[in-house]
Amino acid sequence: MTAEEDPMRVLLYPGTFDPVTEGHVDLMRRGLRLFDRLLVAVAKGADKEPLFGLDERVEMIRQATRSLDGVEVTPFRGLVVDFARKNKVSAILRGLRAVSDFEYEFQMALMNRRLDQDVETIFLMPSARYTYLSASIVREVAKMGGDVSTLVPEIVQTRLKGKFTKPR
Repeated sequence: MTAEEDPMRVLLYPGTFDPVTEGHVDLMRRGLRLFDRLLVAVAKGADKEPLFGLDERVEMIRQATRSLDGVEVTPFRGLVVDFARKNKVSAILRGLRAVSDFEYEFQMALMNRRLDQDVETIFLMPSARYTYLSASIVREVAKMGGDVSTLVPEIVQTRLKGKFTKPR
């Protein structure tokens, strides 16, 4: 078979990842079980001012996923469906932690389908231990001096300490 007859199936996981959590990494692992390659697209974050800059978030995800074969991490701007089309993506990965995520994610999936009928959205649930976890909760706990060591990759924990530890 030629590459055209048996194309590599690419899964796109877009997000701001501010910061990347163990829940995100869990979804990346799950996505790689279903697809040949995972493209993690890190958004600038137009609607909110991120704690970490775009390049820093990309670097943290690269370090957090270095043991996962088939992962590529890249920054992006613009519409997810345009990025997906340009990168010959088979599907977009979205995580559903709770019912509260469903309405927003469902609306986004339907809009993406309207913009490009060839790009599907795949919803995966994280492991039970990460169902409550979000980047905003991690930022808040870290800001208040709480232990986030089991919630984020080691590189993220180090960077969070650097952001929130006050000099003495």
